[in-house]
Amino acid sequence: MITQEKIEKSVTLLIIFTVLALIWAGLVQIVPLFFQTSTTEPVKGVKPYDALQLAGRDVYVREGCYNCHSQMIRPFRAETERYGHYSVAGEFVYDHPFQWGSKRTGPDLARVGGRYSDEWQREHLINPRNLVPESNMPAFPWLVETRAADTVASNIEDKMKVLRTLANARGIPIYSDEDIANAKAAIGDKTEMDVLIAYLQGLGTALAGPGAAAK
Repeated sequence: MITQEKIEKSVTLLIIFTVLALIWAGLVQIVPLFFQTSTTEPVKGVKPYDALQLAGRDVYVREGCYNCHSQMIRPFRAETERYGHYSVAGEFVYDHPFQWGSKRTGPDLARVGGRYSDEWQREHLINPRNLVPESNMPAFPWLVETRAADTVASNIEDKMKVLRTLANARGIPIYSDEDIANAKAAIGDKTEMDVLIAYLQGLGTALAGPGAAAK
């Protein structure tokens, strides 16, 4: 008979039972979420990223913006008063991968969409200290000089097809053949700065409306 004393004195048994406990706890916590529509279906108003936003999101990831900015507002008063409505799972069904994060060298960006004008965002990205003197955010002036079609959007159709496959596997409608065919034309000669701003301006606006963002 395996007693508590034997388990505590045996490193092997302790590891085995610890792993079993973690697996069971994980199954109890995680598996039910796959059967809750609130975690697998988009909330009302949330739409797939269009071609511009999708390309901008790739710039965001490539430049490592997630290292300093989270995109997940916790359901605590201190967070909701500053950033807006707390984040819900249905907002992120089109995100692959999620940009939640926990590091906040800069403010959370979950609801930054509409908080500032396009020109403000452009100036801030070119040199943050022009608008926020105390900012320690790096500048990204090269984004103005690079065409998105030559970099992040060079294979935009393939990206959209992959995202459609992932969404269809969960029964979520996403890009049509027409959307994919028109992607390159939608991006045109826009710069990486243009598409990044398009991505930022769409963040969090579906649930809380434009302007509910980090200050």
